[in-house]
Amino acid sequence: MIWITAAIVTAAIMGLVAIIDSHLISKRMPSLWSFLLPVGILHFGFGLIILCLNPLPEEVSTSLLLIAFGSGLIRSIGAFLMLRAMRFEEVSRIVPVVHTFPIFVAILAVPFLGESLGYIQWLSILMTVGGAVLISVQYGTGGQGAPLRKSFTMLIGSSLLIGIANTASKYALDYISFWNMYSVNAICFGVMFLLLSARPRTLKEIRDMKKRSQTLGLLTINECVAVVGIILAFWAVAQGPVSLVSTIFSIRPFFVFIFALTLSRFFPAVLEEHLSRGTVIIKSVSIGLIIGGVTLLTLGS
Repeated sequence: MIWITAAIVTAAIMGLVAIIDSHLISKRMPSLWSFLLPVGILHFGFGLIILCLNPLPEEVSTSLLLIAFGSGLIRSIGAFLMLRAMRFEEVSRIVPVVHTFPIFVAILAVPFLGESLGYIQWLSILMTVGGAVLISVQYGTGGQGAPLRKSFTMLIGSSLLIGIANTASKYALDYISFWNMYSVNAICFGVMFLLLSARPRTLKEIRDMKKRSQTLGLLTINECVAVVGIILAFWAVAQGPVSLVSTIFSIRPFFVFIFALTLSRFFPAVLEEHLSRGTVIIKSVSIGLIIGGVTLLTLGS
């Protein structure tokens, strides 16, 4: 089943994209808005190009278009919440919490699809949520746990929105191609990000930015890589069961953790990651709970 390989590759690609996004937002860009503006322009342009090359079928109903564009809008809001958290949180804490979204897919399937959850599924939900809570706790040098970071609610909201968007996307992909689904989502991303960031102050920030060409070049390359990952993700969702594909996507925190661990060892200035032995152990256990939880959910379905 090639969609499994595609989903794993997608998780790795998007893990790398998340690392570079975090570096750009926290280290290089003057503000989140100065990051969102060029990203919005790029994705809007990519979406229009793909839509021109692969137009929507003429027989597509208005209700289906509303579902497709609604999915893109909801995903855009979820992505914005995640990117906003990257401004002041470690990426290795953010991504695992956001990637609890397969759990929300399972929960939403009960009232909307008439499915039911057994003991194994509920156990997997508790494991995943427990892992998300654990990885969101800040531990100091004295080993004492601090209250959950303020961004936890924001990240859980992002996870919920992405879960809703994935479910809606799977429905739409029964009627339109993965190229169509990508273009719709890219246009929604572009419009949303431009509405949030297009203002004179943002343009001034970008104009006055240090190493502007280098930074915008890295951003452009990273977003081109992201396009490959997103298109591959929609292809995988179109080919396989959305619950299984979403579960495989949830291994993205593993790749983020490995990339962050490597960078913190060889290039510590790239990310704002504080990876002491204690935090490495905590994050390893947390990621294990999250991945184990969503895997158990799939095996018990």
